[in-house]
Formats: sequence, C-alpha cells, structure tokens
Amino acid sequence: MPVLGNIFIYPVKSLAGIQVSSWQVNEKGLLHDRKWMLIDSNKQFLSQRRLPKMALIKTQLTETKLLLSTATSGSISLPLYPSEGTNIVSTIWKDQCLSKTVSKEADHWLSDFLEIKCQLVYQPDKVVRAVDPDYANHSDKVNFSDGFPFLITSDASLNSLNQAMDLQLPMQRFRPNLVISQCKSYAEDSWRKITINNISFRLPKPCSRCSVPTIDTETAQTSKEPLTTLNRIRKWNKQVFFGQNALHDNPGILSINDVVQINSTGPNQPPL
Repeated sequence: MPVLGNIFIYPVKSLAGIQVSSWQVNEKGLLHDRKWMLIDSNKQFLSQRRLPKMALIKTQLTETKLLLSTATSGSISLPLYPSEGTNIVSTIWKDQCLSKTVSKEADHWLSDFLEIKCQLVYQPDKVVRAVDPDYANHSDKVNFSDGFPFLITSDASLNSLNQAMDLQLPMQRFRPNLVISQCKSYAEDSWRKITINNISFRLPKPCSRCSVPTIDTETAQTSKEPLTTLNRIRKWNKQVFFGQNALHDNPGILSINDVVQINSTGPNQPPL
C-alpha cells in the first residue's frame, strides 16, 4: 500500500525548501508554500533557471517569522503574516499576479547576495490566482507555483532514475511537494485521482522538467544530469518528464506515513 513518504514546502519560490513531518493544506495548497517570490526590475519572477545561486538561500518558518539565511550573508527575519506593503503586479510566465512588497531591507539583502537588483513580494491571502482551465476547475487556486499547487513524485521513480544514471541525486533536486513511498517506479504516471488522509487529489498533467534539477542544491553548480538521462528514457513530444502536477479538492492535514489511496487510474502520462 503506498504511503506518504516526504512532505516539502518552499515558502519562497525557487529558494531552498523545508522538509516537514505534518502540514496543513488550505485552499491554495500547502500552507505558506510559494507564498513569497523574487522579481527583477521588470517585475518578472526570478528562479534558479536564471540564478542558480537562489538554491543556496535557506528558508525556515517559526510561528511568526519567515527566516532567510545563507552561509556567507547571515540571516534576515520577516513577518510570517505580513500586513503592509505596496501593491505591485508581478509576472509569472503568462500570469499577471497582484502581490505586495515586503521590505526594502529584504530587497537589499537578497540583491546583495544574488548580485542582481530584485524585490521580495508576497501574495495576500485574498488574492485569487487561477490554475490553467485546461486542467483545472474554476475554483482551483494557487500561490506563486509555476502552475499547480502540488508536485507529486515517488521514491521508486527516483531510485530507478538514479540507477539509470549510476548516480545518487537527492529528491530535493526535483522540488516535489509530496513524495510517495511503497509503490512501483513511475506508478504515479497512471494515477488520476488519489486520496491522502481524506484530502482528494487530481493528477491531470505530468511535470515537464527544465534545467533546475541539474543544479546542485549545496553548491549551485550545474551538471548535465539528470536531463541527459531523462532525454533518453523519459522524453515525449520534445519534452522530458518526472513527477505529476496535482490539484486538491479540499483542505486538511497531511502527515508522513499517511496511506495513499489510488481511486482512479488511466493511460500513462506521458505515454511512455
């Protein structure tokens, strides 16, 4: 029987994530997941695709604070529930998103470390960013994720990929939210509807992969893997895939070792 093996949240889009043992799910996904984001002087979102050094900025949450830190720049503390800030329209891919600034102190700290002028913004709770209607219901919402509130992978799939590469890359390279254990490799390709602790999930679309998994999360150095091997074994329609994008139907609590009930399956996506 599949179980929930790991839970990861990423408070700031494209910065280092946090592994947790139990976490709340609200209408937009995991609580605080990608609630914050960095934008450049053109108000375009920043990610590790452009700035691999973003992987070196660690995040931590307390009951009242968001903490950012690096090995060389110390740390900075920000309110977990910001109440102020100036409205600013940020761009994520094709979406225009209403957001708010956080603080000039945070902007300077981040700009100094990343060596690019940038701003930290957050998405107010009342702001609604819809999910692509080709794959979602009209009521589905998301924070600053690329497109979906959840990314689901499995231990077995990573083990299979690592075997094919003759490497031991960590799952953090792929930035999933939920990692499933005790299933066959790439079993998630066929899942369409699952339930974990009474939270219903829909898996409408496989996750195509960019350059981010090639970035070493400890050094920010890039390599050819896993894209070289994914191009050989997980390529379809000129893209490579690992993991499944997912949407949820209701709030709740997720915890490690929760049983994963497979409610509906279909043809493998991608069709490999």
